[in-house]
Amino acid sequence: MATSITVHDVAKAAGVSASTVSRALSGNTAVAAETRDRVVEAARQLGYRPNLAARGLITGTTHNIGLVVPDLENPYFASITKSVQSRALAAGYSVFIADSDEDIRTELELVHQLSKQVDGLILCSPRMAASDIAAVAGQTMMVLINREWEGLTSVVVDDAEIIRLALEHLHALGHRHIAYVGGPEKSWSNQKRWAAIERIAPTFDDLEVGKVGSYAPNFDGGQSAADVVVASGATAALAYNDLVGLGILARLTTRGIRVPEDLSVMGIDDVNVATLVSPGLTTVRSPLKKVGRSAVNSLVDLMNPTDRHSAPEDLPVQLVVRQSTSVPQQHS
Repeated sequence: MATSITVHDVAKAAGVSASTVSRALSGNTAVAAETRDRVVEAARQLGYRPNLAARGLITGTTHNIGLVVPDLENPYFASITKSVQSRALAAGYSVFIADSDEDIRTELELVHQLSKQVDGLILCSPRMAASDIAAVAGQTMMVLINREWEGLTSVVVDDAEIIRLALEHLHALGHRHIAYVGGPEKSWSNQKRWAAIERIAPTFDDLEVGKVGSYAPNFDGGQSAADVVVASGATAALAYNDLVGLGILARLTTRGIRVPEDLSVMGIDDVNVATLVSPGLTTVRSPLKKVGRSAVNSLVDLMNPTDRHSAPEDLPVQLVVRQSTSVPQQHS
């Protein structure tokens, strides 16, 4: 029978102490990044797997964390999920992933179920009411992504900066009438973005931004919105996210409306499919990998209060200009 690989074998291979191996594999950020990478690589090459079950019996923990997302078919949430899982595994945690299918009651039920099976939860863009968040917050350690609630750790991108970059780009091209295609009414990000539009749009000369409705945050939602956008008379559409923007593009193509010659279209997030269409979708990029990683780091810190060393990560957004936006026809 093959000899089991121990923490001491990993320590010898990495040239560090056994205690450093334990700290590195548990996600303790006091360990230098270079040292942690060396330990992780040594553990991988040796095939070392920590005995989480035995550790759990000693500590009373499961070494599992839960992740609840609204829709795994949405590339935005798929990217965050992948990042969460990668960082959690490096920190020695398994991840239970649950999809609420954009349903608030399902989301609540999943939180209640998972909180009994994990050491902590990450709720990504939760749709539940603030009162529900307050009610479930005491069930387990919890970190929110794209949502803020007093007393809870949150990982959020700067929605105001996203809106500023988008409006600045479209205004610079000469657009003066922009249609904002909103996401779900109960989406915290959607509310923040519209509030930012109302605050920032007046700072640009002669700029009118009208909200044309609230739509499902997916391709079908964008297709449903496209005709309303055209009827609004806007020369540019700013979509709640890239999937909505791609749906608008598809419907406009069906109607023979040229993008960007007749109507510019812009999204938010820069998911991978934004580059796989023609014309390519102009968007504002969110640092999805950093968002997921930061959420896990924050949760690990909460679950290990005597060993908290994670510094908040900078989450910059970036304008990405592709072919779906241009000077409006009357200005060309």
